[in-house]
Amino acid sequence: MPIASKRKTSLTLDATVLDDARDLGINVSAVADRALREAVAEARRNRWLEDNAEVFAAQADWHERNGHPLADILVSSAAASWKE
Repeated sequence: MPIASKRKTSLTLDATVLDDARDLGINVSAVADRALREAVAEARRNRWLEDNAEVFAAQADWHERNGHPLADILVSSAAASWKE
């Protein structure tokens, strides 16, 4: 796994919480980095869902009109093997 480059930045944080974190030995940079990675991943996922909403709606409409192509398999006794 490649080592990510780091860049210094300035954050404005609640002073009491920051002092408490330092007193407890919490690595504020690591916590901020992890939280930012999670926020970016969630934002990318949400953007992808928004960008593809029309496709999902069209697919749902097609399924509503034509049924699911695997419906017979998904509701049969063999359906459990598809979920394993």
